[in-house]
Amino acid sequence: SVVEDVSAGRGVINFKVNRKLLVQVRQISFLLWCKQLSCLLAFSPNIAKKFHAGHLRSTIIGNFIANLKQCLGNNVIRMNYLGDWGMQFGLLGAGFAKFGCQEKLKQNPLQHLFEVYVEVNKDVEQNEEMMQAARAFFSQLEQHDSEAVSLWQQFREITVDEYQHVYKRLGVHFDIYSGESFHQQQAQQVVQKLQSQGLLKTSEKGTGVVDLSTAKDMSSVSTVLRSDGTTLYITRDLAAAIDRKEKYHFDEMIYVTDKSQAIHFQQLFHILLAMGHSWADRCEHVPFGLVRGMKTRRGEVVFLEDVLDEARARMLRNMNQSKTTKETVNPEDTAEKVGISALIVQDFRGPRESDYTFDWDRMLQAQGDTGVFLQYTHARLHSLIQRNEGVAAVLFDPSHLLEQTSVPVLQHLLRYDEVLYQSAKDLQPKHLVNFLLKLCHLIASAHRELPVKGSSQDVAQARLRLFSGARSVLANGMKILGITPVDQM
Repeated sequence: SVVEDVSAGRGVINFKVNRKLLVQVRQISFLLWCKQLSCLLAFSPNIAKKFHAGHLRSTIIGNFIANLKQCLGNNVIRMNYLGDWGMQFGLLGAGFAKFGCQEKLKQNPLQHLFEVYVEVNKDVEQNEEMMQAARAFFSQLEQHDSEAVSLWQQFREITVDEYQHVYKRLGVHFDIYSGESFHQQQAQQVVQKLQSQGLLKTSEKGTGVVDLSTAKDMSSVSTVLRSDGTTLYITRDLAAAIDRKEKYHFDEMIYVTDKSQAIHFQQLFHILLAMGHSWADRCEHVPFGLVRGMKTRRGEVVFLEDVLDEARARMLRNMNQSKTTKETVNPEDTAEKVGISALIVQDFRGPRESDYTFDWDRMLQAQGDTGVFLQYTHARLHSLIQRNEGVAAVLFDPSHLLEQTSVPVLQHLLRYDEVLYQSAKDLQPKHLVNFLLKLCHLIASAHRELPVKGSSQDVAQARLRLFSGARSVLANGMKILGITPVDQM
C-alpha cells in the first residue's frame, strides 16, 4: 500500500511492504528473494560459454530490479541461476572428446570451451554421429555417470569463475549460485506428476507432450520430454518454479527475458495452472528488446568484456582530450565506471520492450542525455560541496531558495519517490533515467546562476543545502540503476 505523507508538505511516499515477490529473469535471468515483499532474483547464463555482448541487457535490467526492490525496503537475496544442464551440454561434452585439449583448457579455459562449442556445432550440421554422441553424453549425465559428471563440474567451475570477474566489473553481485542442474531430479518428478494427472501425452515422434489446445485436439502442444526420456528446458523450469514456491512462498514471480521467449513462458504458466498450481496466475513475463549494431573497432562483438574494454578505452581517450578533466588518482578506474554508466543509460533511456541501435559516439557524449552527463554532474556537485565545507549549517532558511532556477530543482526533487513507485509498478528503468537526466539539466542552470562563493552566509548555506540534496538524490538514483557515482572526472 502507498501512503502520501503531506503533513510537513514534503510529499513523501511511504511504502508499506506486506507481500512476497519472486522476480526471475531468464536467459539471462535474475531471481530476487526478499523477506517481506520477498524477492529472489536469479541470473541464468549458460555454463561453458563466455559472456556474450547480447547478455548485457538482461544483466543490467535484472540488477536494476534487484536494486529498486532493495531500495524500497525489501531484504533481497540475489541468486545466480545458471543454464548448466541440457542438450547444449551434451554437445559440449561430446565435442570436447573430439576437439578439446586439457592443456589449452588450463591456459585460457572459457575461450577454449567456446572454440570447442563452435567446432562441434559446425560438425553436427554434417555429422549425424556427433548428434548421437551428444545425446548419449547428456543421457549419461542425467544417469549420473561419474566421468560425465566430473567433466560437467570442471566446466561449471570454470564458468562461474569467469562470470564472477565480469559481474565484478559491472558492479553486479550474487549471494547464491544455483542452476538448472539443481532441478534435474525434480524435473523427472514433474514428468511423473504430469503422467499421473493424465496431462502427459505421447506424440507420433515418441516425445512426451502436454496438450495446450482449448479443444484438447493436440493442435497446440508443449514438449516436456525427449523420445530418449531426457528432460528439456521447460521441464526444469516447471520443477524450478514449484521448488521456489515451496521454499520461498512468494506472492508473485516475474520472469525478465528478451521478448523472443514469450511463448515459452505462456506455455510454462499454462502447464503450472493445469497441474493445479493456482499461484501460476500470479506469474508474469516481463520482456525486453534486442540491441542492434554492437561493434568494437575490431568489428562484430562476441564477448561482453570486449564491450567493457572498448567503453573504458574510449572514455579514457575522451577524458585525456578534454580541457575540463580533473587529475584523478586512478584514471582507468574512473574511465571504467563512466564507460559502464554510458552503456547503462543508453540501454535504459527508451522503453524496455523496444529494440535499439547501439551508438558509441552518442553514448559517450559529455553534454547529451548520457551516463557521462550524469557522472559529470555528480562530480561537479561533489567538488562544489567539498570546496564549501565551512559553509554548511544544521539550520538554514529556505526563503533564500525562491529564485526561478532553484524552485524547479526543489519541485523536481519532490518527484523522486513518485518516480521510484512508478518504476516499481512497471519495472521500467526509463522513468528513473529520465528523472535523473532532467535533474542534471536543472542543476546545470542552478549552478550557473546560484553561486555559493561570494554570497551572504544565509544565502550560501541555503544554496549549498539545495546542491547537497540534489547530489544525494542523484547518487542514490544512479546506484539503483547500477551506476557507481564518481567524485572526480
